[in-house]
Amino acid sequence: MYQTESSWGSYMPPRNVGDPLERIERLASENAVVIFSISTCCMCHAIKRLFCGMGVHPTVHELDEDPRGKEMEKALMRLLGSSSAVPVVFIGGKLVGAMDRVMASHINGTLVPLLKEAGALWL
Repeated sequence: MYQTESSWGSYMPPRNVGDPLERIERLASENAVVIFSISTCCMCHAIKRLFCGMGVHPTVHELDEDPRGKEMEKALMRLLGSSSAVPVVFIGGKLVGAMDRVMASHINGTLVPLLKEAGALWL
């Protein structure tokens, strides 16, 4: 049953909860730093260690532990335009990218300001 304007103020059509991209966007927007990962991936482990070493506590979504993880992984590959989907990092709900983009941001000094702006780093 749909909510009507009289019962809830304004009508909001139901969202497509089955859409993997929408699920990714929702998960990415719920926390300051979100990493989509696979638990056995060494690059995923390295990116998690990078953030933890900086004093950031990312939310990690392990795709191999999610029943819909394969669909989400395919959606991340399309989003990145890449054949490799993980790790993928979102900061402040915005896509930063895969390992290469995160490391480039770290090296050129733009990662820390992004983290501060998202409220993930205070110093």
